[in-house]
Amino acid sequence: MHDSLERVRLDIPEEANLILGHAHFIKTAEDLYETVVNAVPGARFGVAFSEASGPRLIRTEGNDETLSRAAEQALLAIACGHTFAILLRGAYPINLLRDVRACVEVATIYCATANPVTVVVLRDGEAGAVLGVMDGAGPLGIETSGQAAERRAFVRTIGYKLA
Repeated sequence: MHDSLERVRLDIPEEANLILGHAHFIKTAEDLYETVVNAVPGARFGVAFSEASGPRLIRTEGNDETLSRAAEQALLAIACGHTFAILLRGAYPINLLRDVRACVEVATIYCATANPVTVVVLRDGEAGAVLGVMDGAGPLGIETSGQAAERRAFVRTIGYKLA
């Protein structure tokens, strides 16, 4: 065996959010397209899905060319079969993550974030497996009661909790 571990830093467009996961069928890109437009009709997005067999193509759908191309490039860099990437603007993963999980092809979600992402990949010849992701940076401390109050006020200000 010639296994190797690799860290793949993803180049995410500015002000975009990423949902990265694992799925399993040729119609995944189309079904995820429908998932996004049904959950958040005004979102701008690109979806890419990497086949693991047959022609082994990256299948792409979306309504934003820049995000679609960036999703393709992320999957080319990761180079693992059955992975998918959704890049979003005008929506946040929290707005559609439940719907993405409910998509029949989706097996798992590795991350949903606007942070810098590095994907840890195990390679064995032409095959690769996502072992995990590094999402942002580690904590700098524990929130104080004042910071907790600020957090609670913030989520109410942006409309995610009742006033």
